[in-house]
Amino acid sequence: MPDAREVARRVEEAHRSHWATVLAATVRLTRDLDLAEDCAQDAFVRALQSWTDGIPDSTVGWLTTVSRRLALDRLRREATLRRKLPLLAVETAPADGEDPGPSDPLRLVFTCCHPALGRDTQLALTLRLMCGLTTGEIARVLLVRESTVAARITRGKQKIAGAGVPFRVPGDEALPERLDTVLTVVHLAYTAGHTAAGGLLVRQDLTSRAVLLARLLVAQLPDESEALGLLALLLFAEARAAARLDPGGDLVLLADQDRSRWDQALVNEGLALATRALARGDGRFTLQAAIAGLHMSAPSWEATDWCQLVRMYDALMVRWPSPVVALNRAAAASLVPGADLTAVLRELDALGVEPSLVAYPYLPAARADVLTRLGRAAEARRAYEEALSLTDNEAERRFLIARLGS
Repeated sequence: MPDAREVARRVEEAHRSHWATVLAATVRLTRDLDLAEDCAQDAFVRALQSWTDGIPDSTVGWLTTVSRRLALDRLRREATLRRKLPLLAVETAPADGEDPGPSDPLRLVFTCCHPALGRDTQLALTLRLMCGLTTGEIARVLLVRESTVAARITRGKQKIAGAGVPFRVPGDEALPERLDTVLTVVHLAYTAGHTAAGGLLVRQDLTSRAVLLARLLVAQLPDESEALGLLALLLFAEARAAARLDPGGDLVLLADQDRSRWDQALVNEGLALATRALARGDGRFTLQAAIAGLHMSAPSWEATDWCQLVRMYDALMVRWPSPVVALNRAAAASLVPGADLTAVLRELDALGVEPSLVAYPYLPAARADVLTRLGRAAEARRAYEEALSLTDNEAERRFLIARLGS
């Protein structure tokens, strides 16, 4: 029999891997987000008690069955089962112990991204329900206050319940108005896991879940350029994962990564997807994939075509004008041979008034890099200290401390 420590480890692993699937399968039954979330949480608590007698072969099947049974019991106790029966899905629900359908999480994402909700609410609600992020984690990735996130989530759940939003992937006629938000949510989920808060650089549960959703989207929409572009973008980031930390666990920037450690199979898959996406459109995820593809195909950092990258960022700014894109463009412009670093610094300083970048550590870090190359060491040190004060990832903090000590 497994001991309590092993059970706790397996439950935590299951929560990271299967939270969204268990919740989505329960929502498909109840059509009540609050009820489904409560029951999914209770199922994981019960696993801590029950799995001491033996861990099931299919943990996701066990958790889904328990969550759904808890939901049905709640509905019966509240005498609402008869009222809710007409709302149940036409599709057959998973049998006891059977793994839920792979498209359930995608249905949940599209439900949370219904146009009846505001864009900000769509993002916050999906990151909470789909990814299991706390309000603090969501606030960090959306660059807003925690109280704002909590209010958005509450309003979103109420709106879905009141409007009777269906739990399904919409048909072709309704897809375009929701697709961009869905793609954005998947990308933000990956971003939240790619540089996580706390001791771990990466939360692989979030990055893996985002890649799975991106693959589901491409399987459903094989000719949609933005879905192809998003998947390519995520695969490029996944390909570099092994090279992001050195053997001592310290962060390695792209400029210094050992490119032989990149996963070449993922690189090749990403390049093929990015090529397909560019042949079909030039949306923001397609352009981001093209930018990442330029980095991935360069034989070295020094051989990167920085002029072409700046042109790609110019095109992205037309499609998606945002302070973060402007920051990345300025960073790329600073690396063009013969660049006017003083002019680049003025661009970076101008971005300091953007509300969304006030607590964004990569802006002062970019300023510090440019100031260092300008020989303005004292100002660079102050910028690195500002970046350090805004960073809550331990690997990034160690990197910035090392920069301050050099």
